[in-house]
Amino acid sequence: MPPRAHPHRALRAENEESTMSTVTTTYKVSGMTCGHCEGAVSEEISRIEGVSAVRAQAASGQVAVTSTSELDDDAVREAVDEAGYELVGRA
Repeated sequence: MPPRAHPHRALRAENEESTMSTVTTTYKVSGMTCGHCEGAVSEEISRIEGVSAVRAQAASGQVAVTSTSELDDDAVREAVDEAGYELVGRA
């Protein structure tokens, strides 16, 4: 019978890969008033290379962006502009 892989080692390696090199940056965006706004901003920002998650909140005007490395603020500004809103800056 061949030796079995230790299940904890496989899980640990998987978890280390998923948490390696992630950066979460919060931005302030003006003009978002509803869920549709949140979706439009999230969709445009998620198109930026390296972005793995976006969470926009219209009530606070904040957008949390998780990426594999630090993002260029100009790229985020362009994405927010494309969605029809204004990037105020980092929160």
